[in-house]
Amino acid sequence: MTGGARHVYVHVPFCARRCSYCDFAIAVRKSVPAEQFARTLRSELTTRLGTDVEPQPIDTLYLGGGTPSHLGADGITKTLDVLREFFVWHADAEVTLEANPDDVTAAAAAAWRAAGISRVSLGAQSFDPRALEWMHRSHSADQIDQAIEVIRDTPFASWSFDLIFALPASLGREWSRDIALALEKAPPHLSLYGLTVESGTPLAKWSARGDVLPADESAYEFEFLDAHDRAAAHGFEHYEVSNFAAPGHRARHNQSYWTGVPYLGFGPSAHGFDGASRRWNRSAYADWQRHVEAGDDPIDGSEILSDAERTTEAVYLGLRTTRGLTVGPAEIAVARPWIDAGWAILMQNHLTLTPAGWLRLDSLAAALTPVTTHT
Repeated sequence: MTGGARHVYVHVPFCARRCSYCDFAIAVRKSVPAEQFARTLRSELTTRLGTDVEPQPIDTLYLGGGTPSHLGADGITKTLDVLREFFVWHADAEVTLEANPDDVTAAAAAAWRAAGISRVSLGAQSFDPRALEWMHRSHSADQIDQAIEVIRDTPFASWSFDLIFALPASLGREWSRDIALALEKAPPHLSLYGLTVESGTPLAKWSARGDVLPADESAYEFEFLDAHDRAAAHGFEHYEVSNFAAPGHRARHNQSYWTGVPYLGFGPSAHGFDGASRRWNRSAYADWQRHVEAGDDPIDGSEILSDAERTTEAVYLGLRTTRGLTVGPAEIAVARPWIDAGWAILMQNHLTLTPAGWLRLDSLAAALTPVTTHT
């Protein structure tokens, strides 16, 4: 059963290579088993949702990864055809495909749109050739420009552009140039992520050996706030820590995560939430496939959130967006130092963080949670 969820995430794990910073559940393949993936996805959907069911209405669908565009145009079409056996969505639904620039061609984009993709999230990360090589990206800077031209010429309802900031200073990447070029392309949506060192990645090994020194806190803060100022000057709303949108172009699917509504997840490592409990699938593609093809639910774990855990999440998620929190006297007293420092804004009984406050989000969330009884 869907449990009333109107948002669906499908994890497509295939990539041409692993990026130096990536710890996601991916499967590096030169030849992508697109048909096999679609068949296995249908089997998982059947196992979890049942057979002979009426397609359930949803508002958003997100194909993430991995590199979903690596499925190829035909693979995307087959995957969406499988999903339509179980879900139905209207023409104005948000159907997002994550894509790498080197997968974007006029023919592919036309096929994606014809299949039902309404929004493309372009994983560019940087325009700097040296940075792209260091990150093990599979595309060139020129391919970013070519991909943007194709996306603009295809009638998608929206599209988004990803950049990574706070790269090691030794790379010599000019952040001001990257953010200026990104804004010059006028994407309706922009996502900016600070580089983090995750265990088990090539970056973690380089850092452990001392070959790479992460950007210091001052550089991280400067690039984050610089991006905020530049994007605001271009009319973007900085509506969530990492996300900026032109009017009418907020990422509707991602907001389901930040507002705590139910969502379904399918594919290796995908997570789902029914409003009270969370579940997640086996992460390795071969493991997920093996269990699904044996007729088993590929679940790897689940948890029922306690009232305290739900409060903790509600505080954190509220503070990381412009939605903010409804607060009482006890919360206001705790937040007063942040308000006085200009890191938070209190309007009557509503608390939101400023961009400078978002850089200190974890501290305020930890301080507020023990005295929070409602949000």
